[in-house]
Amino acid sequence: MNERAAQTGGPADGAAALAGRAPGADAEAVARVTVSEAEAGADEVATGAGAEAVARVTVSEAEAGADEVATGAGAEAVPQAGGPPLFRAVAGVEDIGARLDVFLAGRMADVSRSYAQGLITQGAVTVNGAAAQAKRYNIKAGDVVEAALPMPELLKVEAEDIPLRIVYEDDELLVIDKDKGMVVHPAPGNESGTLVNAVMFHCGGRLSAINGVARPGIVHRIDKDTSGLLLVAKTDMAHRALAGALAAHEIVRKYEAVAYSNFMEDEGKVDLPLGRDPRNRLRQAVVSQNGRRAVTHYWVKERFGDFTHIELSLETGRTHQIRVHMAYIKHPLLGDPLYGPKNKPFGVETQMLHAGTLGFRHPKTGGYMEFSSPLPEGFAGILEKLRAKSKRTR
Repeated sequence: MNERAAQTGGPADGAAALAGRAPGADAEAVARVTVSEAEAGADEVATGAGAEAVARVTVSEAEAGADEVATGAGAEAVPQAGGPPLFRAVAGVEDIGARLDVFLAGRMADVSRSYAQGLITQGAVTVNGAAAQAKRYNIKAGDVVEAALPMPELLKVEAEDIPLRIVYEDDELLVIDKDKGMVVHPAPGNESGTLVNAVMFHCGGRLSAINGVARPGIVHRIDKDTSGLLLVAKTDMAHRALAGALAAHEIVRKYEAVAYSNFMEDEGKVDLPLGRDPRNRLRQAVVSQNGRRAVTHYWVKERFGDFTHIELSLETGRTHQIRVHMAYIKHPLLGDPLYGPKNKPFGVETQMLHAGTLGFRHPKTGGYMEFSSPLPEGFAGILEKLRAKSKRTR
């Protein structure tokens, strides 16, 4: 496994994402199925203000991306003609002794143990072709576990008159400064009040349809409780160009954060693969198997003893990447409810992370554009408290 290494020079000019897919995810998305809806994109046109759009949505549309549908070796989701999709996984040596419901919850993206138990109770799960009789069945190496999944939930996406802070807009794209607490796109159980609902109203339906009805125009994402800048494409041409730039590391995305503890070095790089945490479906983790390469650069901006103000940039765009990488090197973000300590210094309850800089070449003109977002008032206020505390303890 790679270890972090010091990286010289200024912030890297680029952050990667899968072409046509938006990195990052809002952890609150609750999945009911695990089949990718990747084919549902370009021909599903988002409707305008006052209209209603309907899409079939799964966790892969709502959160993870088509290649993160099923986790674990030998796991896959297979569409079944004329019936519900079928999940299939082959147990390995590392799975020996695991309870069946635990095994399912670990292998199926965003499925809780209680949901897995429900599938077993309903007779929807088989082991080696025979109906599973109990959730407490202990897995053996080589067991073939299959589950017939309910059809994807129909998700209604409606335009909503929600205020947006628009930094830039033209006929091809928007740059939006998102508030902390706003979800980027709808998901089952959270179908309104999102940035997508607001953008649909603002643009009157004139948005790229490449990402389907649930995510019209969304080029990349940031977490619900991360504030800052993100791109929205109005046209398919702009979307393809911007997604290609993300994949080629040609888009500049810089973040600011407050992390625990004092960094030994002034700058560094974390190059460690990420994948779904097998012990907690809401988390990502540094993994040695079946992970995807993830690279984060960081620079110290200001030291406060117990905390450090840092700047970061991404070479890749994995779910929760900054948060997981910083926690792994023993510098979790202040306030991070998933990866940080349970205590809440200064009353901070969500991660101190802000997407402050966004730079790219315009998809039509080719000219370089760069935008900055000032730190939110709450973020700046915490920095002032840290400065004051640091002075008192010197």
